[in-house]
Amino acid sequence: MSARAIHVFDGLEALLAAAARSFVRCAREAIAARGRFTVALSGGSTPKPLYQRLSAEPSRSEVDWNRVHIFWGDERCVPPDHVDSNYRMAREAMLDSLPIPREQIHRMEAERADREAAARDYEAALARVFGVSTEGEPPSLDLILLGMGPDGHTASLFPGTKALEETVRWVVVNRVPKFNADRLTMTKPILNRAREVLFLVAGGDKAEVLAEVLNGPADPLRLPSQSIRPQGQLVWFVERAAAAKWKESTAIS
Repeated sequence: MSARAIHVFDGLEALLAAAARSFVRCAREAIAARGRFTVALSGGSTPKPLYQRLSAEPSRSEVDWNRVHIFWGDERCVPPDHVDSNYRMAREAMLDSLPIPREQIHRMEAERADREAAARDYEAALARVFGVSTEGEPPSLDLILLGMGPDGHTASLFPGTKALEETVRWVVVNRVPKFNADRLTMTKPILNRAREVLFLVAGGDKAEVLAEVLNGPADPLRLPSQSIRPQGQLVWFVERAAAAKWKESTAIS
């Protein structure tokens, strides 16, 4: 497991510019090494302007989008045209503007009545793309984008929820009591197999919990973002207001 890197930016624009450069770098390195780039997108407010930036120049021309496979780290149980859909946000902000083959955009069908079947079908889709079995080790995505909520959740791994205990399945249905709703989410076994995980965190409302996540003590059931420790690179891009209470000298590596 690689040591984590934490970068603090003076403002959201600087963070987004750096995130776009990192996305392009990961894509180019993956395509050069393995012929394609596999990435899991995040929902939330911070990624949207990143996706818009990636679909515009210069980023648009810096990636061979025909060789990109798009996945999602989690999804709300709503139709794909719903205002709360992570898929809809990414489609409108980025995917509609890019020449990614439609069959390489792998949506979580979280609106299905049988959510357990939808979760297993997403595992099967991952297995097909990577040429592996759902009964074996999870595949390694090249990049997973994650955010962090003010409660320390990431993807749809919320504090105290059952999905945090999953050690085998790659994608599960997770009941989130605070919303009285189900979510589909990738789990730690596949999130922590990534070649690179990039957290994007902005806003002063995250400052208290970010300091706890980064400085410890370890309490991943209460602070799920602490449970993300990939075999590859773990990178945090943090806006200055969100880093206000973080003390670098006491950070846990």
